[in-house]
Amino acid sequence: MPHDAAFQRRVLLAVLRLLGASSGPVLVDYPEQAPHAAADAMEGVACSVSFRAVAQPDDLGAALAHEIEEIAPWYDLARERRGRTTVGASGVSVEDAARIVGSYLKGEAGERINGLSAGETLKLAYEDIRAYYFEAAGARPGGAQAHEILRWFWFKTAAGRVFAQLQKACLASRDESAKLFASRSLVPNVIQRELPKTGDR
Repeated sequence: MPHDAAFQRRVLLAVLRLLGASSGPVLVDYPEQAPHAAADAMEGVACSVSFRAVAQPDDLGAALAHEIEEIAPWYDLARERRGRTTVGASGVSVEDAARIVGSYLKGEAGERINGLSAGETLKLAYEDIRAYYFEAAGARPGGAQAHEILRWFWFKTAAGRVFAQLQKACLASRDESAKLFASRSLVPNVIQRELPKTGDR
């Protein structure tokens, strides 16, 4: 169903739930009828799933925003299964948290959350984004272990590249709160030891 993101997400969540079935193959009816679409809305449609163009590699902020949208169905499924989420400590949406981080990477002043310092704002944004990714990864089939999710986050995602660059930016900043955040709370030691081996991220 084109142009109906809410319906598409509900269908995707229903499909993802089937992955948790104890046996298979599984064949079930989807209980909701697709909304009626006008003929002109369907013109030229060949597939009900659309993909946005991938952000340019040097635009890390845009890549992060795109990736957050891509894993949203997995995060939604994780929240539904657990009945709770650890995302939200910042008080802003994960999309806004990503925008704050992206602005800082571009050298912009960026907004502060509730009048907090730059370092405190970035810490809250980072913690929400990290929790969002970890919860989404935990919902995927295969039952990845915590250390596997940690390595996936830092070495396989745009978010990992963003925060590796954010650490460099904060350490070079004149803002002492940003330096403190980068030196104490950003990249885990076990990951920090490996970052130089991966080249310039």
